[in-house]
Amino acid sequence: MRELIFRELEESKQVLDHFIQDENNLHKIETAAMLLIDAFKEGKKVMACGNGGSACDAMHFCEELTGRFREDREPLPAICLNADSAHITCVSNDFGFNLIFSRLIKSLGQKG
Repeated sequence: MRELIFRELEESKQVLDHFIQDENNLHKIETAAMLLIDAFKEGKKVMACGNGGSACDAMHFCEELTGRFREDREPLPAICLNADSAHITCVSNDFGFNLIFSRLIKSLGQKG
């Protein structure tokens, strides 16, 4: 078991090492970070969503923005669009699953 754990961790390390060696990846992350910073400065909010495991990632991302993440600070505005199961079941029943996120974006979102 220990050998399996070690191999999985080693593979994760290799993937990360490969990822950070590509300057384009670092540039993309920096660009995304600057977009978020600019949006927050303009009074905008983050709206995140996902399906399956990505839904959990979206929830965690929003929790870190509205919560603490590494240091005490003011909360940043973020909404996870798949956190409201009542909305998901209501809209999917009335309109179809393909509109569960867009209906929330239309009601809560704004340009930018």
